[in-house]
Amino acid sequence: MNDDESQEPSGAGEGADEELVADRFAAAREAVARARMSASEKGFRPGARIPKRRPRAGDIGQGRAQDDGRDPSLLGNQFDKLLSERGWQLDVAAGAVMGRWREIVGEDVAAHSEPVAYADGVLTVKADSTAWATQLRLLASTLLGRMEQVVGADVVTELRVTGPGSPSWSHGLRSAPGRGPRDTYG
Repeated sequence: MNDDESQEPSGAGEGADEELVADRFAAAREAVARARMSASEKGFRPGARIPKRRPRAGDIGQGRAQDDGRDPSLLGNQFDKLLSERGWQLDVAAGAVMGRWREIVGEDVAAHSEPVAYADGVLTVKADSTAWATQLRLLASTLLGRMEQVVGADVVTELRVTGPGSPSWSHGLRSAPGRGPRDTYG
């Protein structure tokens, strides 16, 4: 009897499991049937593409991105916006003149001169020799025109050319009278 009693509960358990699985399949079939009925009532067919809704006049700002500055944008656009907000366009254009000096003036002139400073529309250029300094002074109007073409108008308004100079021993705004340094080279 012990063998019959042990088999009877396991047999009853298998029947219960089969009924549970059958109930789950039936519930899934009913859910799919309800979804199909709902879709057919709305006019959708199986496999058909869902049409995109066109925005209407009342939809402006309804769940769409707005230009409030929080959305991502291109880095170049953000950089231009920063420059215009801070008023740095002229400084950046002057930096472009100094960075693109070879392109603006040409290889020959760039080999014998270099821009050293920019302040208030005045570009200071240092030449290798006094002959090149004279040549650059004669070419000043041509160089200013070329700079205007490349970086825009009113960036560089004056070209100040300096030649090679001896070292200056005066530093700062004030100096003491006297003969200056002597015998400093040994």
